[in-house]
Amino acid sequence: MRKTFVLDTNVLLHDPSALTRFEDNHVVVPIEVVEEIDRFKRDPSEKGRNARLVSRLLDELREKGNLADGVTIDAASGGTLKVVFCRSETLAQLPPELRAGNGDNNILAVALEQRLEQVMGTRPPVVLVTKDTNLRIKADAVGLIAQDYTTDKVDIGDLYSGVCELWVSADQMDRVKTGGLRFDELPPPADGSRPLLQANEGVTLVDQAQPNHTLLTRFQASQGVLLPLQRAPKVRLGRIQPRNREQSFALDLLLDASVPLVTLVGKAGTGKTLLALAAGLHQVADERLYERLLVTRPVISLGKEMGFLPGDLDEKMAPWMQPIIDNLDFLLGGEEGGAQQGGRGGQRGPRNSWADLKGMGLLEVEAISYIRGRSIPRQFMVVDESQNLTPHEVKTIVTRVGEGTKIVFTGDPYQIDNPYVDAESNGLTWLVERFKGQPLAGHVSLLRGERSELAELAANLL
Repeated sequence: MRKTFVLDTNVLLHDPSALTRFEDNHVVVPIEVVEEIDRFKRDPSEKGRNARLVSRLLDELREKGNLADGVTIDAASGGTLKVVFCRSETLAQLPPELRAGNGDNNILAVALEQRLEQVMGTRPPVVLVTKDTNLRIKADAVGLIAQDYTTDKVDIGDLYSGVCELWVSADQMDRVKTGGLRFDELPPPADGSRPLLQANEGVTLVDQAQPNHTLLTRFQASQGVLLPLQRAPKVRLGRIQPRNREQSFALDLLLDASVPLVTLVGKAGTGKTLLALAAGLHQVADERLYERLLVTRPVISLGKEMGFLPGDLDEKMAPWMQPIIDNLDFLLGGEEGGAQQGGRGGQRGPRNSWADLKGMGLLEVEAISYIRGRSIPRQFMVVDESQNLTPHEVKTIVTRVGEGTKIVFTGDPYQIDNPYVDAESNGLTWLVERFKGQPLAGHVSLLRGERSELAELAANLL
């Protein structure tokens, strides 16, 4: 059955193409939404860009006919769009507490009017689509159907982990070591179904006769075979070595130049950033596969903003990059660690790894705000805390990647500071699901915290 969807402003600011995503249904845009879009169009952020895109799309649809009467969005699907005013008599039918006439209440009144027309038999079922939780509560209170905009949401509980476990015979495990085990030779599970493996998925093979005998492999989709990890067991990254199987899978992907996109998801302390930086430094400074290590992260604070930061770009970015600096000091601080050097006994102060790498041209800091329009060739790029990015921002970053560049996204979907995304709608989880199974991409969800016993306990209990 065709439905009528009334859209809130936040849906269009989140996804400018939402107007075209309702197939053969009717889309209603309250005039209040157009007014709010107009107020956002000068905003320099992503919201402003999206507001301008929405305005241009509405103007293109206006050329097809009168928006007040309704126009066809797409001739193939048959969906229609209409811009509707809020009538004062409909607003008066709202409960007294909701008659103030502000933006949300006007949108609510338009949805209510569409519902009244449905009762009279001239309209299909009406649904108010909004990302505003309180507006959905209000709509439910007045008897309207309200839904969140879920087109680009990912079920975080079913997020692709990038790793799995298969039980094989000792003979099959030996064949993996000698030349690789073909996918069609894998034994089917007890239910008889054939296991589905994604490209570059990490597979732990378990000996059926001796369960404590395991082998870490990776599925090469182009050849259709399972091969032992080639890089992680052989490369030495100073003080950094994988401490669990997920870290081994992640490091093998990070060191493979044929996989230019890697996503690492995990809670605090699982080693996402440290592994990415260690692999990047090794391939930049030792193997010379890339010209430099490029590091960036969203400029979104945990709590209340402290105001404008003084200085040039490097000085402004320094507080945001302090976690990266800490990891670099750990990687390059020697056996005793940077924090233990200097102080008493006339020892030298801690090595300024950050400044040393920048001075040698091996490290560059980039603000995400200024990355649009760039082309980034032959660099190892790390985007830290990427759970705070929107899908649109992630797309903008990935499309900057030039020839010979490897890009790594790290983040924890459960630690989001951006008020406009959540665990299911952020750019990191969206990217994981969109690139699942692509030969050019690999993903690993890290499970075990290795920072410290206390950090692991806090991540699990708090």
